Amino acid sequence: FVGISSGFSVIISQRFGAQRDEEVSQCVHTAITFSIITGLLLSVIGYILSPLALSLMNVPEDIFPLAKIYLQIYFMGMTANLVYNMGAAILRAIGDSRRPLYFLIASTFTNILLDILLVGILKIGVAGAAIATIVSQLVSAVLVIFVLLTTKTSYQLHILRLRIYIEPLKQMVYIGLAAGLQSMMYTISNIIIQAYVNALGTDTIAAWTVYGKIDTIFWMSIQAMGISTTTFVGQNFGAGKADRVKKGIRWSLFISFVMTISISVLLFLFGSHIFSLFTKDQEVIHQGNYILHHIASLFVTYVFVEIYSGSLRSVGDCWIPMAITGIGVCMLRILWLVIFFPTHQSITTVIASYPISWTTSSLFFIFYMHKFSGLQKWLKINA
Repeated sequence: FVGISSGFSVIISQRFGAQRDEEVSQCVHTAITFSIITGLLLSVIGYILSPLALSLMNVPEDIFPLAKIYLQIYFMGMTANLVYNMGAAILRAIGDSRRPLYFLIASTFTNILLDILLVGILKIGVAGAAIATIVSQLVSAVLVIFVLLTTKTSYQLHILRLRIYIEPLKQMVYIGLAAGLQSMMYTISNIIIQAYVNALGTDTIAAWTVYGKIDTIFWMSIQAMGISTTTFVGQNFGAGKADRVKKGIRWSLFISFVMTISISVLLFLFGSHIFSLFTKDQEVIHQGNYILHHIASLFVTYVFVEIYSGSLRSVGDCWIPMAITGIGVCMLRILWLVIFFPTHQSITTVIASYPISWTTSSLFFIFYMHKFSGLQKWLKINA
């Protein structure tokens, strides 16, 4: 849904840049209404299908009951999660990236405090961790809705105007669906990869799980750059400012490369120390450090995927990036494991699928962006 909401923000940023206030208002009310309806549907579907999803992921029997409890409670808070993501996307679309960050920080601290209370003090266990998660999501949703209700600009939210406006919905879904599918492809490939990791034993599962928490540092950073690029390029595309679009893309690439290399170096140098904060098991730390060193050192191969995808999506070119992601990231990664994992059952085989898919996708994006994209043609015409 983060992908879908970023697609919605494209239309809002273009309309906001072009100063078409009534269309901005219609888009905002449609987006929030859509997120509420979708959240309720996903809560019901996710709660019912949680056991099946865990079975398909080959979750070990000894942790299956706890995983089921966590996942079902988590899905009960899906509406708040979706409302926050959509509201944050709206604020970013009009250039306000600070308050979504503040709300996310407030949500994170709420989650930590409730984890300490419910898990550490009250000993509720996995259910407590899940409850802490959905309450923290509710906090962020309430904060973002409060801002939208109290603003006095074109993106102000009015409860009585909450409805689906068909024409804006069509435009937003066209881009949002492609962005959502692109995001979903990452999720699907990660689920399939987790199934392969689960076949390598509990130590590897634990190491991979901890690594997944640590590499969030990179993913949150690069996705934030992608969202910023989408917003900046979308607003200036709507305003017809080709020079600012070109400079925005170049600076986004530069900042992303510097940021990514910095994160990679820090994780490479201090990875073992970070892992020791999560576990004292030396075998888990050893495997986790091995994973971190080999993947984090090649994060840089992913930069073009995020920045060029966001740039193209910001001008309505969304389906080709989705196809490139589907082929370059998901299909290639899964194909790699299907071919090589049966004869080379090790974490190294799993690790290798990441830089291979990132590099391939980046090359596809570079070639398409500079040779065939409508954005490149628009930049040449308006140079």
